[in-house]
Order: sequence, then structure tokens, then C-alpha cells
Amino acid sequence: MSAVLTDPRLAKFNSRKRVNSIALALSLAAMAFGLFWLAWILWETLRLGLGGLAWSTLTQMTPAPNEDGGLANAIFGSVMMVALATFVGAPIGVMAGIYLAEYETKGWLASTTRFVNDILLSAPSIVIGLFVYAVVVARWNSFSGWAGVIALALIVIPVVIRTTENMLQLVPPGLREAAYALGTPKWKVILSITLRAARAGVVTGVLLAVARIAGETAPLLFTALSNQFWTADMSGPVASLPVTIFKFAMSPYENWQSLAWAGVFLITVAVLGLNILARVLTRNPQ
Repeated sequence: MSAVLTDPRLAKFNSRKRVNSIALALSLAAMAFGLFWLAWILWETLRLGLGGLAWSTLTQMTPAPNEDGGLANAIFGSVMMVALATFVGAPIGVMAGIYLAEYETKGWLASTTRFVNDILLSAPSIVIGLFVYAVVVARWNSFSGWAGVIALALIVIPVVIRTTENMLQLVPPGLREAAYALGTPKWKVILSITLRAARAGVVTGVLLAVARIAGETAPLLFTALSNQFWTADMSGPVASLPVTIFKFAMSPYENWQSLAWAGVFLITVAVLGLNILARVLTRNPQ
């Protein structure tokens, strides 16, 4: 009698075990497939990027076809636009995240803001570039670095809003209640306690946003365009590393293709460094 009762259970157990083995094998195969292509991409980036990297790459301007040159103006333009976009977008994102987490968590304005923020998070960057082109570039009849800054800032803001709100919601309510019990004003509680407790997560969100916009090409094609010379005039076209890589990689000239791979290597190292820094800031101390 007991054997009859245990046989169906044993069969069910074996069936579940087979399904688990198949699912585990498929998961490992998918992981190996993804890691294979990632390793191949990184290897090609290292092989071709280091091959085209030289001191002149960092010190000379973008060259004409089949001439010597570098990426100095493109690197400077990218750093300038990314820095300004972060300077504009990060404070807006942090303040909006504070409002959503501390002041109005369930009102209609908060719900609308979260809805719009979700749309911006999932919107393709080329759509943001086209929007800024229609609003800024077409109206002023000129590509400009400022238009590129606006496009990149619109990408930074939703990332920082989401990260700031989530990090502030993780702060224990007891910290706020203890500060309120001592008669501390709400603005001071936010600045001195909750924001300080969540500062590592907030900084991480800013760094991740910077890493995202550092390699954006489509928004800059419609806004800042490009410039072959060194310029700090943001009212006109400004060179950027992603756009220069796009232009040089599509060309038939060997020196441009070599510089494109060097630019890919530089962006990869910069983004990797920002992600490592974000991991270090958010790691739990032992």
C-alpha cells in the first residue's frame, strides 16, 4: 500500500527534477552565449583600440583623410557637453526625486510625474534628439553644443529621479521620526539625515546617468552635429567622441577607422570606470 502511494510522488519528483535540469541547462547556455559575444566584442575593442591609440590621439585634432591626427577636439567636446548636461540634469533629478519620496508620494502630481518619468526612461534617445532638434535647432536655424547639452540632460533627469526616489524610500522611517521628535524642520531632516543616508545611492545614480550619456550618438547627430576643429563655443556645432566614431567608422579611410577604434576603446574604459566607481560606492561595508 505504501509503495503504491509513493510511486506517483516519486514520478512527480523525477519529472520536476528533469524540468529543473532542462531549465538550468538552457539558462547556462543562454549565459554562455551572451558571454561569448561580450568577450568577443571586448577582445576586438582591446585589439583594435590599443592598436590605434597613441599620444597624438589625445593631443591632435581630427585629421583629413589619409593624414595624421587625433581625437583631442572630440574628447574635449564630449567632456564639456557631458559635464554641462550632468550639471543641469542632476540637480533637477535629485530635487524631483526628493519631492516624490518626501513630500507627495501618492498625489496626482506625483503619479503624473512618475508616469512621464517612466516614458522618458524607456524612450529611445533618438526620439529625444529629434524633439530637441524640432524645439531648439530648427527654431534657431543652427546646430549647437547647447542643444546637445539639453538633449543629454533630458536623458540624465529620469535616471537620477528614479534612483534618488528609490534610495530615499530605503531610508528607515525611524530616522525621520527621531529627527521630527527633536523638532527638526522637514527641510533640514531631508538635507542632514535622509539625503545623507542615501548619498551613496544618489551619487551612483548620477554616475550611471553619466555613463549612459557618455556614449550617446543619436541625440548629438540632431543637435550638436560635429566640428573638425577645436572649439569651446557652445553656440555652434561641437565635436563629440561618439559622433566622430560614427563618422570615422563609416568611412573607407584606414586612418579614420583606426581613430574610430581608439575612440571606442576610450569610451569603453571611461564607462567601465564609472560603473566600477558606482559599484564601489554602493557596496556594503563588512
